[in-house]
Amino acid sequence: MPKLLLTAGTPAELPRVGFHFSLYSTAGPGKSDKISPVNELVLGIETSCDETGVALVRDGELLADVTATSMDEYARFGGIIPEIASRAHLEAFVPTLTAALDKAGVSLADIDAVAATAGPGLVGPLTVGVSAAKALALALGKPFYGVNHIIGHIAVDELVNGDFPEEFVGLIVSGGHSHLLHVRNIATDVTELGGTIDDAAGEAFDKVGRLLGLPYPGGPHIDRLSHEGDRTAIRFPRALMGEKYKASHRYDYSFSGLKTAVARYIEGVQARGEELRKADIAAGFQEAVADALLTKAFLALEEEGLDMLVIGGGFSANSRLRELAQERGAERGVQVHIPPIRYCTDNGAMIAALGWEMVRNHVEPSPLDITVDTGLPREVTIVR
Repeated sequence: MPKLLLTAGTPAELPRVGFHFSLYSTAGPGKSDKISPVNELVLGIETSCDETGVALVRDGELLADVTATSMDEYARFGGIIPEIASRAHLEAFVPTLTAALDKAGVSLADIDAVAATAGPGLVGPLTVGVSAAKALALALGKPFYGVNHIIGHIAVDELVNGDFPEEFVGLIVSGGHSHLLHVRNIATDVTELGGTIDDAAGEAFDKVGRLLGLPYPGGPHIDRLSHEGDRTAIRFPRALMGEKYKASHRYDYSFSGLKTAVARYIEGVQARGEELRKADIAAGFQEAVADALLTKAFLALEEEGLDMLVIGGGFSANSRLRELAQERGAERGVQVHIPPIRYCTDNGAMIAALGWEMVRNHVEPSPLDITVDTGLPREVTIVR
């Protein structure tokens, strides 16, 4: 699918923050023949962190997906600055919305429902997106759905691979989240099986990236560096994996201790005056994270009696995680779905997909007086 890269606006139009837009062809991934006709046009808005995403979905087909990111603004800080991100969303929203409508060949009057991320995320960015969505819904006289960002990372797979089975396991892996979910209905019935008790996988990558002197965000840089190393050269620990943890943390993750183990290893090498093999460290660390994530995921599949794993979130772009997931799936007869790379990071398509499922399942819309929920539980698919 061709991808068109644009520069958003002139300095006068966007005076403070530089944006990078990704605009995808209207051809989009095809809809599944299994999807029953639900012809409402759903607008999806994503602003939980640093990406401003707007997309349009009709009858399970993605018509347009436009994302503006301010990620480059945070490299010098080593992390997201919520105030800068909020301002970026304010300045990017109208150009992003306009680009999506133009690409889909529709107008605001054609929209039948509006969905926006209501949590979890950063309070300022969330508020920008939800406020815009409420205003549009009110002005157009259409229903508003304040949906769960985490569930959206799973829902986007349906745009690529068609209808989900009756039940499956979802693994969410991103900068701030690592969770295992039992999904019976993506719009109405999601149960959390386990999650991280400290750092998420993406957070651990950012911290280890800093230890290795790599730029922010650490994930892509560690992934690239790992290809130059030997993942068997250094075996870093996998936390919460022993028999003693099966009762209390059966499906839970912990990556804080792994980060500390890498730090201690680096300190030891430097104290001995030895060469620091950064590529081997990156490869060994990445292997430990991927192994830990997938060991618990496949345990959940086995014990829940399910045969499909859907992985989503920014860290699902990691090459070793994708490779190892497919290997283990093939060994165990499990279908593994991981969306294309462009749908792994935050985007409007995932919210439009989940909003479309809300319409399809006749879920009652959110009231217009809801507030955002920065800590929205994974089991809550829609805010009321």
